[in-house]
Amino acid sequence: MPDTVYLGSKGLLLNTQARKLLSHSHRYTKPKSDPIIEPNPHDSMAAASTDSGELILVEPAKPGSPVAVVTINRPKALNALTRSMMISLAAAFRRLDADDGVAAVVLAGRGRAFCSGVDLTAAEEVFKGDVKDPAADPVIQMERCRKPIVGAIAGFAVTAGFEIALACDIIVAGRSAKFIDTHAKFGIFPSWGLSQKLSRVIGPNRAREVSLTCMPVTAEMAEKWGLVNHIVDDSQVLSKAVEVAEAIARNNRNLVMLYKSVINDGLQLDLEHARTLEKERAHDYYNGMTKEQFANMQKFIQGRSKAPSKL
Repeated sequence: MPDTVYLGSKGLLLNTQARKLLSHSHRYTKPKSDPIIEPNPHDSMAAASTDSGELILVEPAKPGSPVAVVTINRPKALNALTRSMMISLAAAFRRLDADDGVAAVVLAGRGRAFCSGVDLTAAEEVFKGDVKDPAADPVIQMERCRKPIVGAIAGFAVTAGFEIALACDIIVAGRSAKFIDTHAKFGIFPSWGLSQKLSRVIGPNRAREVSLTCMPVTAEMAEKWGLVNHIVDDSQVLSKAVEVAEAIARNNRNLVMLYKSVINDGLQLDLEHARTLEKERAHDYYNGMTKEQFANMQKFIQGRSKAPSKL
């Protein structure tokens, strides 16, 4: 993301610098509404929409659901991305981020692949287009999305598809899933974060081997290495991803968005500064609460303690 800071070889940021810089990437401001109110499962979501000739689909997981499902819908081309599809995918995440009826998002691909990467028949249009425009960059928009994103990965996630998968917060993989980085094979320079993110998830040695040899990472390897959260049969990938997203949606939406933000922003810092970041945001959160909100918190906790256990 262009408005965040990676420390890299420049060493540690001073705490004041970290606060200043991360305040720009913390795009979510806590509303004045009661943070303890449970989300209404019947909140309306923006009407289902289609983009780029129905190649990017956006619809609720089921009628009235606060979970939105975004589907890359070009199965005959293994969901290879054209420039217009990339722009539409970015626009979809911008809309979902702004939609108060959406609590979580599932991203899937239709057919035998999640996404086979960029359509190289139009490579020049893609790579020499306005690639610096964040509004047209789906990965930047996924990273900026305050709502948690659950990737439903069945089949191939290749190169750009791999990068899009890495932009998800949680990944459910089918047994057929294969993550492949072919940048080195085709002479394509990574620009959606794969060269930096993968090493932070699976370790630098494994990441070097994956990217420099273009070796496929199977679902089993990905789970062992911490890249995916769940492996299920291919036919169950979407339903499992929706199940995870619905579990998120049942929680306090305000706190979920704040929690996602502090986790992701903290990952850019060393542990000391990350803990300071958490402390500062906690203070801001509680200082913004009214006496009525604290009273509602106590009522909510008391009500839960009296409810019969479902375990």
